[in-house]
Amino acid sequence: MFPLTTLKSILKGRVLIVGIGNSFRGDDGAGPALIKGLKSKVPADCQLFLMDVGEVPENFLGKMVKCSPDTILFVDAVDFGASAGSVKLIDAENLEEGSFSTHSSSLKLVIDYLKREIETEIFLLGIQARSLKLSTGLSKPVTDTVEKIKEEVIKCMS
Repeated sequence: MFPLTTLKSILKGRVLIVGIGNSFRGDDGAGPALIKGLKSKVPADCQLFLMDVGEVPENFLGKMVKCSPDTILFVDAVDFGASAGSVKLIDAENLEEGSFSTHSSSLKLVIDYLKREIETEIFLLGIQARSLKLSTGLSKPVTDTVEKIKEEVIKCMS
């Protein structure tokens, strides 16, 4: 797990944060929950763009390219064998086919497309899920992690 304070070193210039996941599948809703939590907290004059893409990031490629971000941070529930709520930051260059993301195949295609279309740094911020079963809420550890990420992003962008 990496310290959230390192987000400051990657969130530079025009930043696009993309929340991936299904809010009706427990912790899979971590990405969308972060976007929802940030929408009212981010200063209007900063260069931060927020996008909740649900389970289909490929449907938002045109909007992502139009933002012309210097940095894209995808936030998604993952399984990397750690305790629930743990966080792992992965550079897109190190995101392999069949990785631990719950949306790995479509995410790999999305990243490949974005790399061809715009010059940008791309990262995946994975949050270890406790459960991806049908439910309408995040587990306590994932909720706490989403809150910490939100606070760190706000500090970085202020």
